Amino acid sequence: MEHLINTKVQEIEVSGIRKFYNLVSHIDDVISLTIGQPDFQTPEHVKRSGIQAIEENFTSYTHNAGINELRSAACDFVAKKYGLSYEPESEVIVTMGASEAIDITFRTILTEGTEVILPGPIYPGYEPIIRMCGAVPIHVDITKNHFRFTLEMIKPYITEKTRCIVLPYPSNPTGVSLTDVELKEIADYLKEREIFVLADEIYSELSYDQPHVSIASFLKEKTIVINGLSKSHAMTGWRIGFLFAPQSITKHILKVHQYNVSCANSIAQKAALAALTTGFNDAVPMKKEYMIRRDYVYNRLAEMELNVVMPDGAFYFFVKIPNSIDLNSFDFALKMVHDAKVAVVPGSAFSEYGEGYFRLSFACSLETLEKGLDRMENFFNKL
Repeated sequence: MEHLINTKVQEIEVSGIRKFYNLVSHIDDVISLTIGQPDFQTPEHVKRSGIQAIEENFTSYTHNAGINELRSAACDFVAKKYGLSYEPESEVIVTMGASEAIDITFRTILTEGTEVILPGPIYPGYEPIIRMCGAVPIHVDITKNHFRFTLEMIKPYITEKTRCIVLPYPSNPTGVSLTDVELKEIADYLKEREIFVLADEIYSELSYDQPHVSIASFLKEKTIVINGLSKSHAMTGWRIGFLFAPQSITKHILKVHQYNVSCANSIAQKAALAALTTGFNDAVPMKKEYMIRRDYVYNRLAEMELNVVMPDGAFYFFVKIPNSIDLNSFDFALKMVHDAKVAVVPGSAFSEYGEGYFRLSFACSLETLEKGLDRMENFFNKL
């Protein structure tokens, strides 16, 4: 019966991140620097709100877009943090994580043959959905521009088929962000063009040296902002995301969301409400710790004479594999696991433009990072 499966689904491959993890997860004594989630625990007050929701039997369906209090808190959060203005009743949808928000956005705005412009390297969660919509992902090689997806990089790829541009900042896997000047240049160029922007800002609270700026500040009418609590509040398993956009867009996305999941988890919504109110600044101490780790890892990698760009946000380094090593990124990462007992993610997991790199996560303790980097340094010295 397999031949009857949707051909678009058949052509999709398992994520390169997951493929590599499955391949090496059985190997003993491996230090994993692959993790894409905070190593902190969900704040206690957030967990208590979830427990209270269960005890009070708040276990039924909610409004499709989410409970009113949470939508109001979400709008208040982005207004105070990033200066964005959205109406709780009509311009925000609570989703099952940022992943569902991305899925329902693409399924709403894309049609057969339309094109989506993305930076490369990029997180692998966009391309499969684009292809399942019958649209075409157009990757732009940003490796020679310090991973910056600027207007000059974008303009040559815009055609009459361009429907959407994806701006995932701070970036997974590079940690790079765009400045307010760079974002405004893109916004000004798009004002007279019928092109959506999907701004994936899930790492917005983990912006280190400069406050996070959203392109929606300059181009609200065409921008769909994706955010959530997975990274900011260490709530990956709670699966709460947020989608912000003008009512003319959200009223259609809500229909797709409704038939997809009905509503986000009711218990998790109550926990999310606590995260956005009582826990308004929960990310601050986490961010301080990440910055300490970032600076430590950067110095260690620089001492190894590896080519790296200092991350502006998130918790990743995207490291160039030395030219002297004649291995593709997957084989290189596999060799590091076997020879050094250190796991990183092959750059090829992040599109063809990630080839020749590997992603290292610093979402783990300083002790783990020190041990892993000691092993990595010995590995490179032997090579």
